[in-house]
Amino acid sequence: MSARSSHLKDEGTKLQVISAGAVAGLLSRFVIAPLDVVKIRLQLQHNSSLSPLAPTSDASVRRGTWATFSHILRQEGVTALWKGNIPAELMYVCYASIQFTAYRSATLFLQSAFPSRLPDSAESFIAGAAAGAAGTGVTYPLDLLRTRFAAQGQRRIYTSLWGAIGDIKRDEGLRGFFRGLGPAWGQIVPLMGIFFATYEALRPHFTGMSLPWGSGDAVAGALGSVVAKTAVFPLDLVRKRLQVQGPTRSHYVYSDIPEYTSTLRAMRVIVQREGLRGLYKGLPISLIKAAPASAVTLWTYEQTLKLMTNRTSTQMAFV
Repeated sequence: MSARSSHLKDEGTKLQVISAGAVAGLLSRFVIAPLDVVKIRLQLQHNSSLSPLAPTSDASVRRGTWATFSHILRQEGVTALWKGNIPAELMYVCYASIQFTAYRSATLFLQSAFPSRLPDSAESFIAGAAAGAAGTGVTYPLDLLRTRFAAQGQRRIYTSLWGAIGDIKRDEGLRGFFRGLGPAWGQIVPLMGIFFATYEALRPHFTGMSLPWGSGDAVAGALGSVVAKTAVFPLDLVRKRLQVQGPTRSHYVYSDIPEYTSTLRAMRVIVQREGLRGLYKGLPISLIKAAPASAVTLWTYEQTLKLMTNRTSTQMAFV
């Protein structure tokens, strides 16, 4: 294996990879939670009359990142910036563990299936896409719960995580937990493929640089995330709109979200009513969020895995 792609694919045991991924996901989620709540609120904004839950004189609530951030602080308090953080933390821990494990497993499979070796970029793209698809499928109900909690304003629809699970199961059935899974997979497969391919390609260029955090992992992760996120952002927006469909659709902070019956119809309606820019609502804050999230995730993963593998090596030396 080439030096440029071996660090994520070969190091550590399976348990160490899972543990490092879990730690990385936990820390990353806590850091970027406020940005995520603002991004979700922006993605759910629709170009029609203001929600009756928002002051009719404050039209700026419907515009821009800072206005949304200020409105949340003013109307709901600072803790509202961490709405949905419990299911989100669970999702990030599970997702990161599954993602890094699947990435490594997919790489080993590709190496055994193609003894002559695929190009590094192709191998990273395929393994990254498989890792993203696996992580998204397993953790999707938690993603939906995170979105619904973040979409709640001063009026609470769900009072607890278990209460939300019970209400969704009762009113929408098991399928209710997977609203928007189609565009989520359509988004995550190319996103993670592009992300890992970009990360693997960029990391060697920063490895020898003297950086405050000691490695190029964070910079390469941030740049890889920006490239990937921009490419597939419209599907992320459609996923958020679909996640709040159902019997509670009119009760969220933006109560005028149209009813969408499919991914394609949602995209068509958004373009017709809001223009092409409507598909990119929340992109700036998403990129601001994506860079530190990926940087923290990759840096924490690499450092945690390095710590565990070094400790294992030290223990073995004394055996």
